[in-house]
Amino acid sequence: MDADAVVVGSGPNGLVAAVTLARAGRRVLLLEAADRFGGGLRSGELTLPGRVHDFGATVMAMALASPAFRGLELKGVEFVHPPVPAAHPLDGRPAVLVHRDPVRTAAGLGRDARAWLATVGATARAGLPLVELLLKPLGPWGGVPPAAFAAAAGFGAAALLPATTFARRAFRTTEARAVIAGMAAHSVLDLRSPVSAGYGLLLASLAHLVGWPLVRGGSQVLADALVAELRALGGEAVTGHRVRRLAEVRAPVVVLDVTPRQLLAMADLPSAYRRRLERYRYGPGVFKLDWALDGPVPWRDPAVAGAGTVHLGGTLEEIALSEAETSRGRVSPRPYVLVVQPYAADPTRGGHTLWAYCHVPNGSRADLTGAVEAQIERYAPGFRERVLARHAMGPAELEAFDPNLVGGDISGGLSSLAQFLRRPVWSPAPWRTPLPGVFLCSAATPPGGGAHGMGGWQAARLALRP
Repeated sequence: MDADAVVVGSGPNGLVAAVTLARAGRRVLLLEAADRFGGGLRSGELTLPGRVHDFGATVMAMALASPAFRGLELKGVEFVHPPVPAAHPLDGRPAVLVHRDPVRTAAGLGRDARAWLATVGATARAGLPLVELLLKPLGPWGGVPPAAFAAAAGFGAAALLPATTFARRAFRTTEARAVIAGMAAHSVLDLRSPVSAGYGLLLASLAHLVGWPLVRGGSQVLADALVAELRALGGEAVTGHRVRRLAEVRAPVVVLDVTPRQLLAMADLPSAYRRRLERYRYGPGVFKLDWALDGPVPWRDPAVAGAGTVHLGGTLEEIALSEAETSRGRVSPRPYVLVVQPYAADPTRGGHTLWAYCHVPNGSRADLTGAVEAQIERYAPGFRERVLARHAMGPAELEAFDPNLVGGDISGGLSSLAQFLRRPVWSPAPWRTPLPGVFLCSAATPPGGGAHGMGGWQAARLALRP
């Protein structure tokens, strides 16, 4: 194919870039090194025949909120919602449930009901314009209503705080503080770090605003729908084609869904830019487990069974300690564990499948199977008796599965305040490289990790400028 644009890598960002370019009339060639498209959106049989597991992303709140995905209107993709977006069990207390309805959620927080509505609830009430602004921190901001900027100013005052500071200032109860800690820990930051509160506020508010849905049939369905759309627009998509050197690709526009480490190996870059990329920091990794179960998880609090996502780790203090240990390069003996129960929303995945991960130092070789399952047993006694098969992936296995997961880092780089905008370098248009016609679109570009496609949308937008 004589292409106007070549996209290398088919993660969410690469797929969005390819479709955006094709919809603008460009002849697009998409190249993927793996045998299936999707990157972190891939699904497959990891445990038993017929059991569908998502290798990476399952919960798609960011996809529903993202302007990059909202405008695609893909055929064959159905988002399904669990009865409860998220739950946070606690020892000796009822679990805290985060419902779609913020008022119902607040009612379960006792003395902190008003505080929840004044913080998380206020962020949700600001609506999609605020989310769109946060996902486009460097613009373009055309069409964003002025009220969104005012809401962003109010959000930013709290969002810049460490999660530990925000939780203690905003809330008085163990329950509310724990829920915010569980949300903020998605950032894979030490919760004493600036901006960690912002991740928690945004994710919690998305539960109210758009929910935390799954794709019926597995995340692979979303990836396949994007590839089908690209082909319907006249584009070509090829698997099993690894691009090792940029010189192998010839087109006026090249969009790379790769990390700075890969770009450094692929291209001869100007020395100043190369040095800046070499300073890019990767964050902690994850240790991921998938299980095939013979029935639902036997949660001590039955209300947790309806949650698509479950945060395990106990109180704010416990979770903060675990994340601090990880950030210091240590393996926590009682890790914060993020659990996803796809069967709570989607009965089409061949039975009761479950996955979970905990955070570990980048590149860690530790086997955390026992520690993760102990945290589940803590709140669901008898869980291990339900396990028919399990599959583990540490940082090395995750990076072998997807080279973008450097050292097991699923966020595309450390999500610190310093790297929030400086991804991978400080620039008003960091998606553009110094090489003519070459753009970067991975999670190492703003706004960072997540299945939102915004890096691909921004890179394609720049590539389409005259």
